[in-house]
Amino acid sequence: MSVQDSRRRVTVPELTARKGGTPIVSLTAYTTPMARQLDPHVDMLLVGDSLGMVLYGMDSTLPVTLDMMIAHGAAVVRGSSHACVVVDLPFGSYQESPEAAFRSAARVMAETGCAAVKLEGGAEMARTVEFLVHRGIPVLGHVGLTPQSVNVLGGYRARGRSGQEGNAIATGAFAIAEAGAFAIVIEGTVETLARQLTADLSVPTIGIGGSPACDGQILVTEDIVGLFNDFTPKFVKRYADLSVQIGQAAQAYADDVRARRFPGPEHVFAPKPSGNTPNA
Repeated sequence: MSVQDSRRRVTVPELTARKGGTPIVSLTAYTTPMARQLDPHVDMLLVGDSLGMVLYGMDSTLPVTLDMMIAHGAAVVRGSSHACVVVDLPFGSYQESPEAAFRSAARVMAETGCAAVKLEGGAEMARTVEFLVHRGIPVLGHVGLTPQSVNVLGGYRARGRSGQEGNAIATGAFAIAEAGAFAIVIEGTVETLARQLTADLSVPTIGIGGSPACDGQILVTEDIVGLFNDFTPKFVKRYADLSVQIGQAAQAYADDVRARRFPGPEHVFAPKPSGNTPNA
């Protein structure tokens, strides 16, 4: 394989083909610098509407706009060359009708260069998924705990604990898979249900608070590196605590500035030698 081939992007069909195979590694990214750091290590980068809470300090994902998703999606595409980039459709940009969803998704794909969009919902979104896929827009589904429906669900709690709730999630997952979704995120769902859905669905499942049996996993990057501390979901594993290092660096910088240790001679510009000064 040539160097050029080894650096090409992972495609949507390649992700679908990973069903039952090597797990799909996914993380969120919202900026070019973060995308550059993550890109060599993951198969998929998701520009999630979680950026509203993680980057903007919002209380939920609901205020996130389509323009925000496009700006951050384009930044992540610019910062990556390997991972398949998927961008969330934000609340209110696709629920009205399949036609409205297409207009939003077409803007996202044309203006960011991403490979696919993600939308939340089950059976009620099946017609929209089919409409988009038949018009050339790959769709990543999302069932279980769907943050855009937090007001209807009554908060961020695990889903599928009751038989009725579990059946609704399963019905929705099968509906959007049959409609053409290339994979499905299963979030905040009891492990046994996520495991069974993974076994029964024909498309890959990507767990976030789902099951180790899922065909892939995704987490919010800021959660795993300690840069988002407002709350930590049960399903998050902390792999680093960069917030401590950033705080220490800021403190050291502040100490140096106040003591006039920074900037030093090596950080300022010396004048040109007088011999190089042009004649008047």
